[in-house]
Amino acid sequence: MPEYKYLPGFGSEFVSEHPNYPDALPKGQNTPQKCAYGLYAEQLNGAAFTAPRIENFRTWFYRIRPSAVHKPFQPYNGAKFLSNNWDEVPPNPNQLRWNPFDIPGEKIDFVDGLHTVCGAGDAKSRHGIAIHIYMCNSSMENRAFYNSDGDLLIVPQEGALDIVTEFGRIYVEPNEICVIQQGMRFAVNVTGPTRGYICEVYNGHFKIPDLGPIGANGLAFPRDFLTPTAWFEDRDVENFQVISKFQGSLFSASQNHSSFDVVAWHGNYVPYKYNLANFMVINSVSFDHCDPSIFTVLTCPSLRPGTAICDFVIFPPRWSVQENTFRPPYYHRNCMSEFMGLIQGRYEAKEGGFFPGGATLHSIMTPHGPDYDCFDQASNAKLEPQRIAEGTQSFMFESSLSMATTKWGQETCNKLDQQYYECWQKLKNNFRISSYGRAVMLDV
Repeated sequence: MPEYKYLPGFGSEFVSEHPNYPDALPKGQNTPQKCAYGLYAEQLNGAAFTAPRIENFRTWFYRIRPSAVHKPFQPYNGAKFLSNNWDEVPPNPNQLRWNPFDIPGEKIDFVDGLHTVCGAGDAKSRHGIAIHIYMCNSSMENRAFYNSDGDLLIVPQEGALDIVTEFGRIYVEPNEICVIQQGMRFAVNVTGPTRGYICEVYNGHFKIPDLGPIGANGLAFPRDFLTPTAWFEDRDVENFQVISKFQGSLFSASQNHSSFDVVAWHGNYVPYKYNLANFMVINSVSFDHCDPSIFTVLTCPSLRPGTAICDFVIFPPRWSVQENTFRPPYYHRNCMSEFMGLIQGRYEAKEGGFFPGGATLHSIMTPHGPDYDCFDQASNAKLEPQRIAEGTQSFMFESSLSMATTKWGQETCNKLDQQYYECWQKLKNNFRISSYGRAVMLDV
């Protein structure tokens, strides 16, 4: 296994050069007349030049060849179930649940293993979201992929990812996440059956949420986000393939060298990983069930304050101590779309039927909540300090956009649980009128 080295911090100004090539980074400027070691200077922008400083993201690469050295892009016919067509099937307001998605038996890599489940918006207008499942079993050989449309938040569920980027190498295991931002070239190596979830956002970039009354500390700590250090390969390849996702479609261009030839770089526009076990949980220590927003790891904000294109929310192991409280998630109708996935364990509100590698979608204003068994047990349980979600990690992509399912998600994958609605059917009427004409609530 290669050595992985990281720089800690979120939104920081990073500097990295390969240790065997000191002074590959120019001193005091970005574009000297001649770069050290015969390298080329190239800037990657993640924001407009004139964006406010706090939102101005860019990185300077010092690379063996400019990334422009490739032949013309042509349409790419792989990844047949990657889509941005939100009108393939009629709208479906029902509660949706998918059984674990099957990893193909035939040889397939990360790019060709991309399958779109649902989404909304338009990549051309840079407003929207898409949720994909990746299922693969082989590494990307002499290939690189980049997304012109937006950022990719990758959530491994089965199998680790060895991700090679222009910035360096990242190793991401289940219960960790990785964000590859718009335009960054990368390749994914795997060692066997591999599956996970991806949230793609078109509007901007993920950030750590503001903490408000929580104060200066809590939730995800900036120091726990890790960015790779410079690593490169100077490798000639007869046909190295660069695959681009552009306006929702895939294109491929050939070049005669590896894309991962950056000897040094500096900037604040970087890929990064985060271990979900490092999340500092905030919760109630008196009564009532807090809103799930207290579990937000990252958010991609919209133009409306406090309203996200996507909040990435997790439900990690934690203590539950509330008094006189129904502790599981409450019944709910939301003005946001909620897509949930399960990395490992059993989700507290639905311990049956929701399995690792599966998913649920509760669309805007579609009612949902704990199933009958969960409600019955939690309504009668002895309220004492309890460790919940031990050995479990579930998450949610919550979006202000009304997401539509693709034909693959609705039909082709053949994983939609047609009996999902039954988990609420045993919930009965516990309301009675006493002989004095007053309403009473019977014990459930």
